[in-house]
Amino acid sequence: MYNKTGRFVLMAIFVIAALVSLYTKQYQLAAISLMLFGFLFWSHFKHGSVLMASKYFKNSDYDSAEKYLNEINNPEILTKTRRGFYEFMRANIALKRENYEAAEHHFQLASRFPLGGKNDKAFVLIHLANLALRKKDSTRVLAYTEKAKELATSSRAIEIITNIEKEAKKLAN
Repeated sequence: MYNKTGRFVLMAIFVIAALVSLYTKQYQLAAISLMLFGFLFWSHFKHGSVLMASKYFKNSDYDSAEKYLNEINNPEILTKTRRGFYEFMRANIALKRENYEAAEHHFQLASRFPLGGKNDKAFVLIHLANLALRKKDSTRVLAYTEKAKELATSSRAIEIITNIEKEAKKLAN
C-alpha cells in the first residue's frame, strides 16, 4: 500500500541493508533483505499504486486517485484483479469528467477482468449500456442489459436495468 516513491525508498533501504549485512558477513540477513527487495520489486509491477488510488477513489477524491493511477506506467502487467479495478476507476473518473469515449473504453476493458463480484460486473455492464444509450445504439444497449441481468444480484441493479431497457425500446420504435 505504498506509492511509487515509497516503494523505491523501501527498496533502496533493503538493498543498503543487504550490502551492510554482506559486509558484516550476516548472510541470512542479507538474503532476507534481498527477498524483501524482490517482493517489493514484484509488487511494484503486479500491484502498482491501485490500492492507494482506491482509497482516494472511495472518498471521491478523483484528482488524487488519478495521480496514483498515473504512477502505473504499464497497466497491462498488473494482476487481473488489480487491472479490473484499475480500469473501473479510470472509467469512473472519465465518466465524472464527461469524457464518454474514454469511459466506454475503460469500462469495456474492466468488463474483461474480474471485479469484486457479479454485481460489480453487472454495474460495469450497466454503465456500458448507459453509454450506448447516450449514442442511441439500442442493439448494444439491449445486449449489455441482457448480460447485466444475468449477473445482477441487487434490486437496485435490476431496477436500473429495467429502466434502461425501457429507454432502449423507445429508441428502437
